[in-house]
Amino acid sequence: MNKLSVIAGKSSEDLAKKLSKKIKANLVKSEIRIFADGESKITLNGKISKNRAIVVQSIYPPVDTNLIQALLLISKAKETSSEVIAVIPYMGYARQDREFLPGEIVTMKVLGKLFKGAGASKIIAVDIHSMIGFKHFTIKTKNVSAITELVQYIKKLSLKNPLVVSPDQGGKERAKEFAKELGSEYIALEKTRDRKTGKVQIKTNNIDVANRDLILVDDIISTGGSIVKATQFLKKQKCKKIYVACTHALLINDAEKRIKKAGVTKIVSANTIPGKTSIVDISNIIAKAI
Repeated sequence: MNKLSVIAGKSSEDLAKKLSKKIKANLVKSEIRIFADGESKITLNGKISKNRAIVVQSIYPPVDTNLIQALLLISKAKETSSEVIAVIPYMGYARQDREFLPGEIVTMKVLGKLFKGAGASKIIAVDIHSMIGFKHFTIKTKNVSAITELVQYIKKLSLKNPLVVSPDQGGKERAKEFAKELGSEYIALEKTRDRKTGKVQIKTNNIDVANRDLILVDDIISTGGSIVKATQFLKKQKCKKIYVACTHALLINDAEKRIKKAGVTKIVSANTIPGKTSIVDISNIIAKAI
């Protein structure tokens, strides 16, 4: 029997398939049945290695369903394999890593206990929203970045005098790293977000981006509110084309449509979450991490 098995969760089938080829592991597929009451029933097709099993399951919407399925897959893998590595390309709940307002539950602390209890010996995530979340885990954790792969794709677009832009100060380091690999400059806009309403406002004064192609860089695009606001602001500064590069394109509801309407030429994202924009494969960086 192969010493490595990759168990493909339904939320990450394509990525798991690519990963299994990279690391020469046998692929174990999962069949999911969702009952009328919302319960998940999983059946695995294939033999799991006794040495090491790698479960690949992204926790994007429906977040709770995909989380439960990840835990079920880990638990089943642990019955056979002595080591279970959980590859969670998109770590749902990563934004709930601390108590922002009194009484809030730190969900990442609970997730740390759940993954350990299910039988995971190590967690690998891609561009987790905040490393603080992993501080709540008592098992091994590793975060890998999709920036290099995203930059390689952007380089193919032959942009005119490109400038990397972070939509907020929180993403400044990401923009700096992206710009360094691209060989360009970067800036970070200043925004405010109302913690209760979620409303976003750009506070930055006028900046010189005239006649330059811009790359808005972020880790997660959910509703697209921050990207839309940033795009509208940058368009007023007479820039040329605006591209968006992100790791996780959740693009909830009509987010993609609204982003394009605001003036974005193209959205480029990694395949941590499958979708139309997920054109950058990150199986190679996960293979290296394993």
